[in-house]
Amino acid sequence: MAKAPVLTPQADDFPRWYQDLINKAELADNGPVRGTMVIRPYGYGLWERMQQDMDARIKAAGVQNAYFPLFIPQSYLTKEAEHVEGFAPELAVVTHAGGKDLDEPIVVRPTSETIINEYFSKWVQSYRDLPLLINQWANVVRWELRPRLFLRTTEFLWQEGHTAHATRADAQEFASRIQRDVYADFMENVLAMDVVLGRKTVKERFAGAINTLTLEGMMGDGKALQLGTSHELGQNFAKAFQTQYLSKDGNQEFVWQTSWGSTTRMIGALVMMHGDDNGLRVPPRLAHVQVVVLAIKDDEAVVAKVREIGAKLGAAGLRVVVDDRTDTPFGRRAVDWELKGVPLRVEVGPRDLEAGTAMLARRIPGGKEPVALDSLDTLLPKVLEEDQARLLQEARERRIARTVDVATIDEAAEAAATGWARIPWADLGPEGEAKLAEQGVSVRCLVAADGSVPTADDEPGTVAIVARAY
Repeated sequence: MAKAPVLTPQADDFPRWYQDLINKAELADNGPVRGTMVIRPYGYGLWERMQQDMDARIKAAGVQNAYFPLFIPQSYLTKEAEHVEGFAPELAVVTHAGGKDLDEPIVVRPTSETIINEYFSKWVQSYRDLPLLINQWANVVRWELRPRLFLRTTEFLWQEGHTAHATRADAQEFASRIQRDVYADFMENVLAMDVVLGRKTVKERFAGAINTLTLEGMMGDGKALQLGTSHELGQNFAKAFQTQYLSKDGNQEFVWQTSWGSTTRMIGALVMMHGDDNGLRVPPRLAHVQVVVLAIKDDEAVVAKVREIGAKLGAAGLRVVVDDRTDTPFGRRAVDWELKGVPLRVEVGPRDLEAGTAMLARRIPGGKEPVALDSLDTLLPKVLEEDQARLLQEARERRIARTVDVATIDEAAEAAATGWARIPWADLGPEGEAKLAEQGVSVRCLVAADGSVPTADDEPGTVAIVARAY
């Protein structure tokens, strides 16, 4: 009788495959409160790598990190009507603390535009104080009705950037810079994710924004996932919180603002874009474990050799784990590392030692081949870069193959059953968008005919990307 697969096959049940992988690769567990999650060490290691790389890009854009409180007075949210209306169904509100009812309810941070503007209004006095560029790494709470680990959880981790500028043009350019130079560059060059850059329709904009820029990725089942957003807030929050500055001409002016964020959802995207029926496949530039060196048997010489190889590869700049747990069967250990998606396994046994070789298993393309032990420190960095490029290429080819150009709403809905559709926005419009929504299909973003981000919804040649989404 054939052994049951470790994971539910993607083709049989993609959502179940996803849940199986999250569990068996030890990425996360459900928390005790509905919709919360416990991020396990291996999953958190991925998030730490994401944080480090993103943080460097954010700081390169001139942004400084700060921290603002988790608790926000409810009155702050009511100052910007569209904002509070958009978040009202998701709010967690504290009404009782310290053994008594509170004089004013406190909202658990769903996002920080309101509380940050309270302080921006104090910190910005003159044009000399601008631009004011702030980011924070934090947790937020949005009460989810249909939670799913990493994709939609009641509490999640993220970074949220908030900036104030003297002119609308400066704010527009900064929002675009974040979308392009921080998010897209990171997602493509580190996460090996194929992303489409566009702008949201009016219906899909962030609550309180005048424009939302987005990055959308196609998952392995053809659905879309929003991977990051950058918003132009205009002067909506500035006027609500009286965030003004004295211009060079001596006039009081309202600032122009942006906000932007990316979350632990990227880990879920990593699973669904790159994973296969054997588990996760982690892009080498992201992986906190790039190479695992395994001792096949409890042999003194073998164990000594794998430790020596690990030290040598670590000295060469690779992120290495030595697995010499020979009290656990080799097959089980190999399957566990495969589930976790470690890019390379170097397997060493007594016969390999005699031949001066090791068995190199490549997780991304699959397969094994013997390689000379003395070539590992020069060979493996090249192999890792090859496999990094391969992941991005596979993701891009899948999106292109499963995206079709259509001319009608019905054709768009049909195409969205298995992939993405492209339809001229002039032929779809808000009315067509509403009809698609009734069928569970959404306009993920608008792109220009040449693939760039359009400056306005009605720009000639603008195309809508239509899909079912997570």
